[in-house]
Amino acid sequence: QVQLVESGGGLVQPGGSLNLSCAASGFSFRQWYISWVRQAPGKGLEWIADADNDGTGTYADSVKGRFTISRDNAKNTVALRMNSLRPEDTALYYCVRGGYNTVLTGTYVRGQGTQVTVAS
Repeated sequence: QVQLVESGGGLVQPGGSLNLSCAASGFSFRQWYISWVRQAPGKGLEWIADADNDGTGTYADSVKGRFTISRDNAKNTVALRMNSLRPEDTALYYCVRGGYNTVLTGTYVRGQGTQVTVAS
């Protein structure tokens, strides 16, 4: 079955960096855009980035210039490099099968999430 498994979250100080990873299985990975979305405490789901089939990234304004998405189609993985982290980046981060438009539909497959906490 379709499966997405996130890893790499943790506690980091403001200004620090983290690398998240998403391992995908059960579908033709290279045929799908992959997104990262996040949900902060008490807030709705926020799309933050997606990678097209070749790995070209598109970003939400809130993370543009600080986060970088990449993918390895040979390994069926997607990474999110997060730099210059801020307390407002604290959230549960999920990878999603599909791009921005898929996330907008509200119907998609996502992983269980990995927690990122930015605090000093």
